[in-house]
Amino acid sequence: MSEKLLLNSTVGEFIEALRTGLGLGLHKEEDPYQENTPQKHYIYGMKGLAQLLGCSLSTANRIKRSGAINAAIAQNGKIIVIDADLALSLLRVQNKRKNR
Repeated sequence: MSEKLLLNSTVGEFIEALRTGLGLGLHKEEDPYQENTPQKHYIYGMKGLAQLLGCSLSTANRIKRSGAINAAIAQNGKIIVIDADLALSLLRVQNKRKNR
């Protein structure tokens, strides 16, 4: 970057100067493990579960209490975190078992 006052530079020029000054470069460092690990999709609370399943809160509560998605649920007190992809796959497996 040329000799320029900070007040006269744009935000992009300032960020570029910081990156080159810190030795970060313009490209992101690629993590080889990041490509292989899929991003987890989490939902929070019973409202989130009801939205994911497209059902009412009482039906979502019934599904949770049945134990069908226990492997996908992490709960600490009132706080519930659910792995959405795992919950949906567990419900698919349970549904296949019932339809036999």
